[in-house]
Amino acid sequence: MPFLKQWSTEPASGFRDAPRTYALDGNRALTASGRGLSGDGEDGRVAARKGWLDTCANPNCGSGWLHLWRSRSTPVFEGGWSCSAECTQSRVQMAVRRELEGRLTAPEVHRHRIPLGLTMLEQGWITQTQLRGALEAQRSAGAGRLGQWLVRQQGVSENLVTRGLGLQWSCPVLPLEFHDVDALTGLLPRLFVDAFGALPLRVAAGKLLYLGFADRLDTVLALAVERMTGLRVESGLVRDSLFAPAHIRMLGARFPAVSLIEASSEPAVVRALSKAIEKTRPVDSRLVRVHDCLWLRMWMRAQNGAVPDADLVQDLLCSIGS
Repeated sequence: MPFLKQWSTEPASGFRDAPRTYALDGNRALTASGRGLSGDGEDGRVAARKGWLDTCANPNCGSGWLHLWRSRSTPVFEGGWSCSAECTQSRVQMAVRRELEGRLTAPEVHRHRIPLGLTMLEQGWITQTQLRGALEAQRSAGAGRLGQWLVRQQGVSENLVTRGLGLQWSCPVLPLEFHDVDALTGLLPRLFVDAFGALPLRVAAGKLLYLGFADRLDTVLALAVERMTGLRVESGLVRDSLFAPAHIRMLGARFPAVSLIEASSEPAVVRALSKAIEKTRPVDSRLVRVHDCLWLRMWMRAQNGAVPDADLVQDLLCSIGS
């Protein structure tokens, strides 16, 4: 079941200008491979349409030279201007199909990993007695992660547990210094931060985004954020005692406005996304898949920095039924 299915049709609390939720008919959304979208700069900055002589980005546009007389300069979708609502819908349809084909040709593969306890035992960070005691406590309680039981019951250092998780996932352990919550909320929707346990940490040199997680990485989310922002994403783990309070602070911050859609067929998804783009008339917009939902981001003004202003972008999340 897609995670968006669990959400109420009422506006979620804590969202600025919470809009309506739509109920539509449509298919399952899928992922596309590759990074970057047509019209993006190397740094991911968004620029508005340059002039009225620009040609329509729809390869199947039938208006010919007549589109030069169109008075509209927006909307722009994935770096290309559409001369009419029909052309917008055609381009959105191609993008949705791209995401569907990406999911079909590049399924998520489960990677078997050495259990945390064996990883730490192999490194000599815990003893067999400590591992056995933590496993028995976890089994008796029927809840909690092994690392938590090692820290609480067996007195193992939290730093060692986090390092063990880093070895298990082959990723770095990231620090939390200089974490400016308000400066990072424009990177992704609040619902992704909440549902996937993600924590944007900082942007380095306007090109590299550090994305933190508590106990396991979400590579699908990381790829989606990379494609949407144009930033290279470096995922890593953060100590649980540091991650939890920082995550709570971020969930309480101000994020971009978001709309939610539930759909069960591809044509319905295309119509809903096209309608939103035509109504909003963004200077640019992009579409990526995140697990079982589509993420459409629309920029209201040209973007100059690496992190969008939360007040100048709008997000639309579309949950696709099975």
